[in-house]
Amino acid sequence: MRPCRPCRPIRPCRPIRPCRPTRPCRARRERPRPGTRPSEHALKIRILGTAAGGGLPQWNCGCAGCATARRTGAARSQDCLAVSADGAAWYLVNASPDLRSQLLATPELAPPPGTRDTPLRGVLLTSGELDHTLGLVTLREAAELTVHATAPVRAALHEAFPVGPLLAPYTKARWHTVVPGEPVELAGGLVAEALALGGKRPRYAADLAALPAGEGAGEPAGGRTDWVIGYRFTEAGGRARAVYAPGLAAWTPAVDRAVADADVVILDGTFATDDELAERTGGARGSRGMGHLAVADSLPHLAGRPGPRYLYTHLNNTNPLAHPGSPEATALAPALAAAGAAVAEDGMLLDL
Repeated sequence: MRPCRPCRPIRPCRPIRPCRPTRPCRARRERPRPGTRPSEHALKIRILGTAAGGGLPQWNCGCAGCATARRTGAARSQDCLAVSADGAAWYLVNASPDLRSQLLATPELAPPPGTRDTPLRGVLLTSGELDHTLGLVTLREAAELTVHATAPVRAALHEAFPVGPLLAPYTKARWHTVVPGEPVELAGGLVAEALALGGKRPRYAADLAALPAGEGAGEPAGGRTDWVIGYRFTEAGGRARAVYAPGLAAWTPAVDRAVADADVVILDGTFATDDELAERTGGARGSRGMGHLAVADSLPHLAGRPGPRYLYTHLNNTNPLAHPGSPEATALAPALAAAGAAVAEDGMLLDL
């Protein structure tokens, strides 16, 4: 009989690896989109368009400025902005009629390859004017759309110019009421606080009835002051601050406070002087009567408040500042330089 072979020693079991801790879920709206790499918090602003309503050149205008723009190709698209606090979640400020071409020209707002996704999280409106709202219809292909606007602008866009009902069959639109002075926390660490600037209604809403009490306490005797607003943006920690006010009827104490510690201020540059339209088109109204503080009238306020970088936007086709090198723009250049101001350009990127 053969002797038994010795048994092989039993190998000790490998220690069981501890399970990785489960990562907490995050809301979909705050997750980085596929193909994007969020940067550290730093306020980023992409200026998409810098012209007033109609753009430059305006399609039906043969003035000297529009003729020059046609000849030289120095075109400007209509006023619009994109802002982000982390480089991944972006918000439009206004939605211009030129929005499609503006989006296509902006790499930060492109969908990642192979996806039908977008870095856009929503739109914040500064007014109900057509040149600030017509682009909302362009966004109808979005899976969902969040729009922030004041109570009267929301009412106008649902009753007088029914963009809200028009969008409903195409996308899941959420409308949020903006109240001046109340900060709104947005995705990516962005905080927006509205600043009431004026009561100028869009023409299409001239006959819109006063808002009911449930929609913002009704129309005050002196008229609402939140038809036109600006925004003060801050990023996480409040390290960077920007003010955007493309419709500025007057320089008020509230405007003073908003720009006091700002890093950059992008403000109304519709007209160079108060009588610009009267001189160039024979119109009777001045810039103040149209709800816009002329550059010549805002420059003294800027000069007395050094520190921020000032940029003028929403330039009308009659404004000589829209044409660098023109005699009028050259004459205004020293005053702009003394105030630390310049003219914003389409496509400009500000990284604060």
